[in-house]
Amino acid sequence: MKKLWINKGCFGYMQNRRYWAIFKTILFFGISIALYIAGIQATGSNKNLLTIVAILGCLPGSKSAVNMIMFLRYKGCSKEVSDALNKSYYQLYTLYDLVFTSYDKTFEVHHMGLNDNVICAYTAKENFDTAACEKHLKNILTQNGLKDITIKVFTDLPKYKNRLEQLETLSDLGNTAAEIKQLMFEISL
Repeated sequence: MKKLWINKGCFGYMQNRRYWAIFKTILFFGISIALYIAGIQATGSNKNLLTIVAILGCLPGSKSAVNMIMFLRYKGCSKEVSDALNKSYYQLYTLYDLVFTSYDKTFEVHHMGLNDNVICAYTAKENFDTAACEKHLKNILTQNGLKDITIKVFTDLPKYKNRLEQLETLSDLGNTAAEIKQLMFEISL
């Protein structure tokens, strides 16, 4: 049975949010259309209070439509990658389906492993600018007072898995790792 709601950072988050964004957009516009039609049927004209309410009801529908378009652009982590990364990394926070935006580019990260001082990320996107993504994340961390964090973005899955296994043996999770995890949630889609 499918979960009704998947939290950010869990596998399937992007697909789940896409479905919810589509549902909310249809619902909001459906309510506005129903109010508009009810106003016309009740008064015989579109010059009534329900027309104004229906027009104002398009505002949350439009906001939801923009959100829906954003989620439709990104596919999230594939089942194959998730199955390849199904090992439990107890000494790391592992996050799925993160999309980071900068002024110049958008970075879709399919999986991320982090501990107190190292962030490793994986993307299956072709032509991914790993250096720009690393620089963007480093700037965000520095702006939030988190210094001396090493960031490496991988596009090769076997190398990424190898690095996660190395990180697993390096250190324990601490307060800094929890702060980084929270910050990653706050700055991602």
